[in-house]
Amino acid sequence: MSAKRTDSNQSSIVAGLRQFGATVVDLHTVGHGCPDIGVGFRGKTYLFEVKTADGRLTPDEQKFHNEWRGIIYTVRTIEQAIQILCDDCEE
Repeated sequence: MSAKRTDSNQSSIVAGLRQFGATVVDLHTVGHGCPDIGVGFRGKTYLFEVKTADGRLTPDEQKFHNEWRGIIYTVRTIEQAIQILCDDCEE
């Protein structure tokens, strides 16, 4: 079972993503290592695990990341999150 709490930077990252034009759904209460937020941007969906500068994945999060057959991004700042969205748009 995971802690089901949010990192201190999650609300500012969510606010910044919404200001950037993304939709964001909070997933942290799902538990079992599920990433913290789902992000929709330009027709694509992203899973973001939000961590502080020195934060690490919990064992449940690591297990989820290892077993997920898609991409999960770990982000620590709004700049990182926006860069992921922008990098994907350039492809």
